[in-house]
Amino acid sequence: MASDRQQLDIFANSAQGQVIPTALHSEMQRSYLEYAMSVIVGRALPSVRDGLKPVHRRILYAMHELGLLPDRPFRKCARVVGDVLGKYHPHGDQSVYDALVRLVQDFSCRYPLLAGHGNFGSVDDDPPAAMRYTECRLAGVGQSALLAELNEAVVDFVPNFDGSQPEPVVLPARLPILLLNGAVGIAVGMATNIPPHNLGELVSAVIALIDRPHLSTAELLTFMPAPDFPTGGIIVDDGGLVETYSTGRGAIIVRGTATIDPDYRVKGKRSRQAIVVTELPFQVNKSAWIEKVAELVEQGKLSDILDVRDESDRSGMRVVIEVRKEANSELILEKLYRQTTLQINFGVILLALKTTGAGSQPKQMSLRELLQEFIDFREETLTRKYRYELQQATHKLHLIQGFQVSIEQIELVISLIRNAKDTAEAKQLLIDRIGVTVTQAQAILELPLRRLTAMERQSLQQSADNLTQEIQHLEKLLGDRKELLKAMKKDLKELQKAYGDSRRTKIMKLTDLQPIIPEETTPLTPVEILIQITYKGYIRAVDPESRFNRNYPQTDDVILHNYTTTTDRELLVFTASGKAIPVPIHAIPLIKNNKQKGVPLITLLPAGEQPVSYLPWERQAYGTDSCASIILLSSTAKIKRSPVTEFVQMGSRGLLTTKLKDQEQLFWADLVPIDRQLVIATTTGRLLRMRADEEQIPILGRTAMGNIAMRLGSAESLVGVGILDLLNYPDTEIVLITALGYGRRVRADSLRLSPRGSIGSQVIKFQQKPDVLRSIGVITNANLTLTLLIGQDHSLRTVDIPVPTIPDTPHGRYLLAGAPELETGEQVLKIKLLNCMV
Repeated sequence: MASDRQQLDIFANSAQGQVIPTALHSEMQRSYLEYAMSVIVGRALPSVRDGLKPVHRRILYAMHELGLLPDRPFRKCARVVGDVLGKYHPHGDQSVYDALVRLVQDFSCRYPLLAGHGNFGSVDDDPPAAMRYTECRLAGVGQSALLAELNEAVVDFVPNFDGSQPEPVVLPARLPILLLNGAVGIAVGMATNIPPHNLGELVSAVIALIDRPHLSTAELLTFMPAPDFPTGGIIVDDGGLVETYSTGRGAIIVRGTATIDPDYRVKGKRSRQAIVVTELPFQVNKSAWIEKVAELVEQGKLSDILDVRDESDRSGMRVVIEVRKEANSELILEKLYRQTTLQINFGVILLALKTTGAGSQPKQMSLRELLQEFIDFREETLTRKYRYELQQATHKLHLIQGFQVSIEQIELVISLIRNAKDTAEAKQLLIDRIGVTVTQAQAILELPLRRLTAMERQSLQQSADNLTQEIQHLEKLLGDRKELLKAMKKDLKELQKAYGDSRRTKIMKLTDLQPIIPEETTPLTPVEILIQITYKGYIRAVDPESRFNRNYPQTDDVILHNYTTTTDRELLVFTASGKAIPVPIHAIPLIKNNKQKGVPLITLLPAGEQPVSYLPWERQAYGTDSCASIILLSSTAKIKRSPVTEFVQMGSRGLLTTKLKDQEQLFWADLVPIDRQLVIATTTGRLLRMRADEEQIPILGRTAMGNIAMRLGSAESLVGVGILDLLNYPDTEIVLITALGYGRRVRADSLRLSPRGSIGSQVIKFQQKPDVLRSIGVITNANLTLTLLIGQDHSLRTVDIPVPTIPDTPHGRYLLAGAPELETGEQVLKIKLLNCMV
């Protein structure tokens, strides 16, 4: 048997092919690039010319070929899907049907290109009926705007996938469908998300750009101020629309339409307050939103809500949220905007395929570029259309002139034809004797005798005059670009008149939407206040002189942070996504008794943000020349320093402090002087002690990711960070607590001072294999009480233990001797140091 090498040589030398050695990375790069371009061009992204993806274009063309015009009967969607699959689009039938369904849905498309009969889904994300039950045909706007001028002379055609018949490369769009209905597509390494717009406003913007080609994006937005979503809603203009449309990327704030009814009555019930939601933001699932509201009510994150009821019917959407009579409905509505998808950020990415000499390539464009691309394409299609019509009119006039010549010499024509021995001789005699062309001679031979009457002579003359005028008009259009553009504008105005409608989405300025703050929390003058944050994420403001200012419930929640500040300052909240968000102290509700929990901190933050660190501060204390800085540490132990001056000018929406990778989060942040040291702990019991100066932690920009502070293992994560002030407190110790209740004290100066990027020191040995380090604390004296939070997130209990009972041994000691031991499933969740003097 030949070896592998011999077999390879035999194959290489055979006539069947040739083996070409290729580097694996080169072949993978080439193959992946080909795959990516196939997805980008042939499936995921729309064309900037007609605004359609290939599957949508093929659906419309197949229906055009089937004759499913707006004035014709509906046909089964299965028939359309079958034609599309068999002739133009050899992919899955469900993907084609899903694309067809979207073209019918009036809540997905601002101007549906297809008309449907049957169940095509709902805004609750109900699935459509099977294609064998539903029916469809072309809608008026789809036929008029995309297919009315379809001709091989107007746009290019190419063979289909099996070469059996042609299909159009692009449809001759008379409207900018890309902006009219928008587009959503995820390709390889890129995506597009274009919002829909109002037809009337869009046409006005196109006409304005035709008249004044040098219009800026800001000037175009005076004609087309914002998107117009099919589901209505309200666009909150925060001043970023111009930048979004200028760069082709940005975010638009969209919120649902809600009204407050102070005297809502239900049959058989007394009157109550109610929030009535009649419109949701674009692409928000109504039933999922209602479930989210109910979930927040059950979790206690939305209070004073009695009932959520869906009263939507065929007349429109209507969701009623009943609230308590004495509740602040405006505050509840504000919380709904913050915590649910009643308000969303619609991410705009104006990315589409632009046709170049080398083919199509994806490009992110501004609003002005998109409109100009459509104008250029429309000018090209009109030129080809008029050139074709001119050719046809010239040909018809040529034939009519031949008929007129033959009628003037009718006796001679009849004689020549009668005496000719065959058709070829008759044609040549007509050419020689009466002076017609070959084409005219052939048409005369095919002319019926009834066309030789006197009435037909008048009809031919009238047709000749009309064709002459038409030819002159077409030549004028083709010879003068101004006339061509004038015809384009006339066509756009006709479509605007036929299919234009009023705007559905309202536009409001951000300055008109003031955040709702309860009156009792709005101070007139700065006063001292105590801010408390609990383990479960609640925040409240407490009068420092009150008798319950430091008490906390033993069985429900535990206060972890107490900050004494004034009501004119802010709490700088760092979130897991890497943002720093200022929360005004006066916006935190003031409690009147110890039974009040306060409010969830996340309700004071933008939707989706989870707090990780807190910093009470006063912006005015830091000028533009301040040298103070904030240190940030990510969950992957990347550390960086940011100057505090970057945070002074931030707005109410906060700012991004660091760049994070996928699955990476911000772990900790604090204001740290450069003469201090940091101690970083991991779940495996390793501690890293490092200096906090600029040499070890240099200043980096806000978009930088930071440097590795400590190398983590694959199953290892960070536990906590402590700040050491060994100059003033040389006897500082570190308390370490494990999940199973073991503890140890370690002198801070006994830890090796390591450079950034080290692995640290192993400071505790675990008694049991599943045990991990759970929390650390920095102490500067021995007269402390250690509070252990035990249980699970939904069930807490606390145990107080004097710190001196923890021995300084490598493995530590079980701290719960003489106290309730851990039950099954319980663990130490966190520690709290009371009377700490750091």
